[in-house]
Amino acid sequence: MTKPMVLGLPPGYAEWLTQLKGRIAQARQRATLAANAELVSLYGQIGREILNRQAEQGWGAKVINRLAHDLKDAFPDMRGFSTRNLKYMAYFAEHCPAGLIGQQPAAQLPWFHVVTLLTKLVDPAEREWYAAQTVQHGWSRTTLEVHIKNRLRHRQGSAISNFAARLPSPHSDLAHETLKDPYLFDFLGLSEDAHERDIENALIRHITRFLLEMGAGFAFVGRQFRLDVGGDEFFIDLLFYHTRLKCYVVVELKATAFKPEHVGQLNFYLAAVDAQIKAADDKPTIGLLLCKKQNRLVAQYALSGIDKPIGVAEYQLLRELPETLVSSLPSIDEIEAEFGGEMEGIDEE
Repeated sequence: MTKPMVLGLPPGYAEWLTQLKGRIAQARQRATLAANAELVSLYGQIGREILNRQAEQGWGAKVINRLAHDLKDAFPDMRGFSTRNLKYMAYFAEHCPAGLIGQQPAAQLPWFHVVTLLTKLVDPAEREWYAAQTVQHGWSRTTLEVHIKNRLRHRQGSAISNFAARLPSPHSDLAHETLKDPYLFDFLGLSEDAHERDIENALIRHITRFLLEMGAGFAFVGRQFRLDVGGDEFFIDLLFYHTRLKCYVVVELKATAFKPEHVGQLNFYLAAVDAQIKAADDKPTIGLLLCKKQNRLVAQYALSGIDKPIGVAEYQLLRELPETLVSSLPSIDEIEAEFGGEMEGIDEE
């Protein structure tokens, strides 16, 4: 017996339409990725030819300006043939002659992600790390620039934790890489003497930036999350669920330097969450204690006798970047000086 038609539609139509939309979306994504790979490959070829002509025929800025004008006239519906972008193509060809960023194929990234990696990072290992993270997490160019500016690679996995002793491998490694030290909360606009509740309120007001700083996989559950333990009330500062770790993450804020007793309080919260909230198929809840300042050796000693998996990290309300970050990164002016003419910024036209 066949199912009756609904609103004039044949049986099974809705299910088939859902499947069809999924296949179309996947095909569009594959087509976009293929087109991007072709575009990056083309830009590399153009860049190499510009370099060759500069070396062999002494091409300067005027020739590149004329080339940009002629290409725009020939392909008015295409973007990417501005003078600025042609110079980026040459820069790309010079610094990535094999079309690779480290071992990462540049064609896996949108073109201006490639430009960002080349112009904001000098170390090939750093470029490769950020390229791989961008591919894995699907970062926008703005997100990539924020993470480079905030030195994510140097902070990722730097928190003190007891995960190796309290969580099974490889879950412990993944959990450790999830945390960073320090966390940068300079976007809150607070002074160094801000109180815990002020920081907490500001983090919730800036939840999008907060989640970006926390990292991929963090889903916000609630603030001042209430726990009832034997009739007594307790409140967790911030509660998250991590979609990759498959566990709850309890975050406690302290507007003071780290003290060993802070760990005992957080350990209690983790036990309560595991007993009352954690589902049977969830991994053990982990804790993150964010302090204004910490002595790493004291934190290591404090965590060594704790049963629950806990990480300890500092946070910064004001940006403190070392002078060594003023590096030899190629500025737009330097790129322009190398390829001739004058650049005023990235032009995506």
